[in-house]
Amino acid sequence: QVQLVESGGDLVQPGESLRLSCAAASTSIFTIAAMGWYRQAPGKQRELVARITSGSSTNYADSVKGRFTISIDNNKNTVYLQMNSLKPEDTAVYYCNAHLWVSKALTEYWGQGTQVTVSS
Repeated sequence: QVQLVESGGDLVQPGESLRLSCAAASTSIFTIAAMGWYRQAPGKQRELVARITSGSSTNYADSVKGRFTISIDNNKNTVYLQMNSLKPEDTAVYYCNAHLWVSKALTEYWGQGTQVTVSS
């Protein structure tokens, strides 16, 4: 079984920064295909924020381009989301997502979510 352990959510003021981390852990051997972050604000659908492959190809939601940076440490099986110039509309629960090769099967996993609140 694979677990995604998220950290870094907090309450911050507009214009401030946060860094989210998500580490994949398992007793089974796995290989990362891609990891990413989604978010869901109250009353809205879950949306992709940023995604990165094990080869470091990235894609971002238009709303966060230029402000957020996703990176991956394949040795630590950890993905990071550096969020700068945060806005109130970035307030949401942020979920880590991973596509992992486990026992030759590509499987999708989700973290439990971490709350990011941007408010003055």
